[in-house]
Amino acid sequence: MLKKSLFQNRKNIQSKGSILALFLFNFLVCHSQIGNYVNNGSFETHTDCTNQNIINAPNWDEIEQNYGWCKYNHLCIGSVPNNGFGFQYAHSGDAYVTADFFCLTCAFISRRTYARNTLKTTLKQNVTYCVKFYVNIGNYSRFGIDGFGAYFGDSSLDTITLGHKILNYLTPQIQNPNGNIITDTLSWTAITGTFTASGNEKYMVIGNFKTDAATNTIAIQTPTFVGNQGCIVSLDDVSCIPIDLPAFAGEDKHIIPGETLYIGRQRDVGIDEDCMWYKLPVSITPTTPAIDTAAGIFVNPVVTTTYVVKQDICGVIKYDTVVVFKDGVGFEKLEMLNDGLKIYPQPASEQITLSVENEKMYEGIKHLELYNNLGQLIREEEISFKDRKFNLAVSELTVGVYTIKLVGIEAEVIYKRVIINR
Repeated sequence: MLKKSLFQNRKNIQSKGSILALFLFNFLVCHSQIGNYVNNGSFETHTDCTNQNIINAPNWDEIEQNYGWCKYNHLCIGSVPNNGFGFQYAHSGDAYVTADFFCLTCAFISRRTYARNTLKTTLKQNVTYCVKFYVNIGNYSRFGIDGFGAYFGDSSLDTITLGHKILNYLTPQIQNPNGNIITDTLSWTAITGTFTASGNEKYMVIGNFKTDAATNTIAIQTPTFVGNQGCIVSLDDVSCIPIDLPAFAGEDKHIIPGETLYIGRQRDVGIDEDCMWYKLPVSITPTTPAIDTAAGIFVNPVVTTTYVVKQDICGVIKYDTVVVFKDGVGFEKLEMLNDGLKIYPQPASEQITLSVENEKMYEGIKHLELYNNLGQLIREEEISFKDRKFNLAVSELTVGVYTIKLVGIEAEVIYKRVIINR
């Protein structure tokens, strides 16, 4: 009997250990999930301040590396804003690249250049990605064009030996609409679209995949010299983001007075402009001003504060919240109140139960507020724990994530999230 009990205990421990390991694995996967699959998408990282070849930007090269017409421009090199093809600052930061997208009777040879990025990891099969990159037409270009595309491919791209030729046998998954001719030499224009990956894509290639005849053009100026019979394009801020990427505000945290905390996802090009931050309570509408726009932000609240991030990836909008606890009644007490309050079931459908371990500790908690995921206050009521429980009806609530705010008579504030699903 003793041997059997020991064996059963060991099985229970192993089972709990497996569950813990699985939890930790899922936690790490969730919090290390890639936002932007493009490496060095803003071109800011570089190896030195003398080389204007695109290979100066790590994880970028040209389809035909020895050709050398894909130029790297950076403020430290002196090629920003004067890049040799015009006057242009970066879309963000201090760097971008220039490439030949169209060349009609060029002075040297008919050429195209294609910028290639080695992705952070191979794209996942059947996952839909939101792709975006910004283009600007060089001041000395003869034409504006519509031939802007992005092709995602496998290692077979390494077999291309004439990358300066027109790669019209490749079909880009992302293509600027036919006839949408871009002529702007002052501002940056976003090229964007979505596609579903096959699961073998390890490279992203940007360029004009149309033939000269298929490329729609508009003459924007008379060439100043015979070699200027084409369209030279600047590229910046390239991103490839899973369209169903969960919004991530981070885990609830405690803050010591005077301390600054970082909340949210690691910053990266593309995902930064997709995320807007707000403080609750606030009604989030298209006209509500955000406190910041980035994947993650630094905060130092003077009171316990709930932050919400609104993430918009190619029109797919998601929200997440994080509570930063700031002690106004004693840090240890606030932490104990928060840890001692449980909410179940999760998710809930008709009713949720707030349960406490020590009823006496919560005698001062008298007020409850309920907020939706837009930060709108939708319910207020008085609260008291009897037999260590308080039941809250939620049958009228729509499916989504809500925030419960409990307020005490000594300025205690506790935040809890609840998920409604049916």
